[in-house]
Amino acid sequence: MTAKLSDDIALLRAALAQAEARADAAEAEAARARAMASNTEALIASLKLEIEKLRRELYGTRSERKARLLDQLEFQLEELEATASEDELAAEQAAAKTTAVAAFTRKRPSRQPFPDHLPRERVVVPAPASCPCCGSDKLCKLGETITETLEVIPRQWKVIQTVRERFSCRACETISQPPAPFHATPRGWAGPNLLATLLFEKFGQHQPLNRQAERFAREGVPLSLSTLADQVGTAAAVLKPLHDLIAAHVMAAGRLHGDDTPVPVLVAKGKTDTGRLWVYVRDDRPFAGQAPPAALFHYSRDRKGEHPERHLAGFTGWLQADAFAGYNRLYEPDRRPGPIHAALCWAHARRGFFKLADIAANTKRGKDAPPISPLALEAMRRIDALFDLERALNGKPAAERRAARQEHGIALVAALEGWMRTERARLSRHAPVAKAMDYMLTRWDGFTRFLGDGRLCLTNNAAERGLRGIALGRKAWLFCGSDRGGHRAAIMYGLITTAKLNDVDPQAWLADVLARIADLPQNRLHELLPWNWKAA
Repeated sequence: MTAKLSDDIALLRAALAQAEARADAAEAEAARARAMASNTEALIASLKLEIEKLRRELYGTRSERKARLLDQLEFQLEELEATASEDELAAEQAAAKTTAVAAFTRKRPSRQPFPDHLPRERVVVPAPASCPCCGSDKLCKLGETITETLEVIPRQWKVIQTVRERFSCRACETISQPPAPFHATPRGWAGPNLLATLLFEKFGQHQPLNRQAERFAREGVPLSLSTLADQVGTAAAVLKPLHDLIAAHVMAAGRLHGDDTPVPVLVAKGKTDTGRLWVYVRDDRPFAGQAPPAALFHYSRDRKGEHPERHLAGFTGWLQADAFAGYNRLYEPDRRPGPIHAALCWAHARRGFFKLADIAANTKRGKDAPPISPLALEAMRRIDALFDLERALNGKPAAERRAARQEHGIALVAALEGWMRTERARLSRHAPVAKAMDYMLTRWDGFTRFLGDGRLCLTNNAAERGLRGIALGRKAWLFCGSDRGGHRAAIMYGLITTAKLNDVDPQAWLADVLARIADLPQNRLHELLPWNWKAA
């Protein structure tokens, strides 16, 4: 009886082991299947993104919808890649419990090597003292295998003590001491790298000072908000001469891009007013110009036309902008020192048709969405043909651009005008697409001036790109604290945007400028401009 019971127990244990093995195998198979499915989804998303990027390179950005699609695909790919990695790890852990199912390993794209300029820290794994096979200690090195891991060093704080020793002369008892070094800011306690961090985080990364102060405190360096604000104001004043040099460079251009954007301004406790930030961009690169690009920002409490009149008081030439009525007095023939010529933005005009032809947006609106306008779709098709021509001319000399426009662009524009005037005559003045057509037809001269001058661009995108960071930052900093704060922000936005336009790291540039500007004579300040700057 006892022997039979022992046999039954052994059989039960064997059955249990087999059941557990089958369960482990089934779990491993399921995990493997999930990992393969996740990997397939991530691969499909990656290929879709790659296809859209290739289409964009080949044919250009055809619509705002395409740009949004790229953003959506990139976000989707990010989520699917993370999910695929989680499922792969789960499949490995499940496969380790059984020998019947092999672990699933994703095929990842080959990673680019780490940049050569990064310092390398060698961590040598201790070599064996004896042969693992025979135990002999007569070993000789044949080579080595290196595995590189990218690591980041957390920010380190330090206090620099500048010591000035005093000496007394034994002959005449005169006491002497080396002069105090120049600080980046008067009575400054913050080094140039800290100042550059404050400025770039606030105006370049849109991190308000209160959030920076909280992060500093978590790192063990408590600094009050008022203390940081004092340094920001002082640093902006120190950098004002560079801003003035950039302003002179921008205003010396023969062609400018201009635009503005609203910014909330705190006027009373809990109440804000709507101010404006204006930008004027000099960028001659589309027609192979040699002048370095630069951006100039101004702040105002409102959007009255007197502000661009003041900003452009000494400017004559072309202004590429939208049809804002506040610019109209700039275009008067008897203006002094001379008239400004308007070249209107086709991107603004196209946007009116795009809103009536955006199928994706209408789908989200549901049953209350207005019908898609066939006329708007046709207008966009015709305008996009002109955009395709302009993309091919980007970066070409002005004479070549003008010749191509005369050969191909005039016919496209004439066909668009004829079609638009014919269709407009059939529409009610209350039709939405009629308003988009009227925006162009009533200003047709301003829209067609680019055909006669190769320096002009089809759009005002250069100015819109300059304002894009402010539009994003509004969600973080909510409002300007005062009019003075608005003027200070305009100075810093101009400096940071100009550095970016010249492919210069704004934070590194600001740190070096703040370290050197106090010792540099006024007649050499131009050496610190982003397009002349060389790191010390």
